[in-house]
Amino acid sequence: MYQTTIKKSVELVGIGLHKGSPVKLRLEPLESNSGIVFYRSDVDVSIPLIPENVVDTKMATVIGKDGHVISTIEHLLSAVYAYGIDNLRVVVDADEVPVMDGSSASFCMLLDEAGLIQLDIPKKIMRIKKEIEIKEGKKYVKLSPAPDLKYDFTIKFPHPVIQKQELTLELTKDSYKKEISRARTFGFLHEVQYLRSKGLALGGSLENAIVLDEKTVLNPEGLRFSDEFVRHKILDAIGDMCLIGMNFIGNYEAMAGSHDLNHKLTLKLLKDADNYEIVELVGAKTAELEKAYA
Repeated sequence: MYQTTIKKSVELVGIGLHKGSPVKLRLEPLESNSGIVFYRSDVDVSIPLIPENVVDTKMATVIGKDGHVISTIEHLLSAVYAYGIDNLRVVVDADEVPVMDGSSASFCMLLDEAGLIQLDIPKKIMRIKKEIEIKEGKKYVKLSPAPDLKYDFTIKFPHPVIQKQELTLELTKDSYKKEISRARTFGFLHEVQYLRSKGLALGGSLENAIVLDEKTVLNPEGLRFSDEFVRHKILDAIGDMCLIGMNFIGNYEAMAGSHDLNHKLTLKLLKDADNYEIVELVGAKTAELEKAYA
């Protein structure tokens, strides 16, 4: 199995969640061993996708370099990760990735339009060798060794629509597209009102997020899944784990996980080389590992 990139450049225009302005997003092919690289065309700054370039995790995963940032990268990266793409240039002309409908479905459609192509260097994946955990109170995120790739997420909210939701997903491209990609980000009306008072979430609307008041969902079309909330949390986690720099084999588990906990988990994982091994997907012995990224 070899490294991949997209066959052709593709682009779209969408609204930025926080500033509410149009953002042009363009995806371009890159050669082997290039990794995922973001580029701000408006300020001519490239930002490689590495944990050290993460500058904020409070409301989204934000990367930055030389004082220039790109926010809300996790939904796009979630799709990129699920498609097993190793090398890609992401070009935006503003400081955030467009939010689209609040899920990653539009990015999956864009990647389907671009198509994938194999390159000339074997694909590398990371096999988790030790259990790694970040815990803060009752919240935690954890990676553990396993022969496959699963995401196991639990959330609890004191809201009648959400309450406790749990989901375990064996991640493949197909399972991601069917079960995860359409799950939208969500927020509470009082939070949206507060953020707007601070000049944030100006692009947020019922068109690109699930919004809840104290009792119910305000979106007239309702939910796409009865447990759409925990499905979106898995979507976010997949995107955040893209910061590792390659696909991995192992189990991810979270209780009330967040962008911040995920970032700390990637840093802890990469800090000690004994936590993992890098495997080149060549030969019959790697056939089982390849299934997740076929």
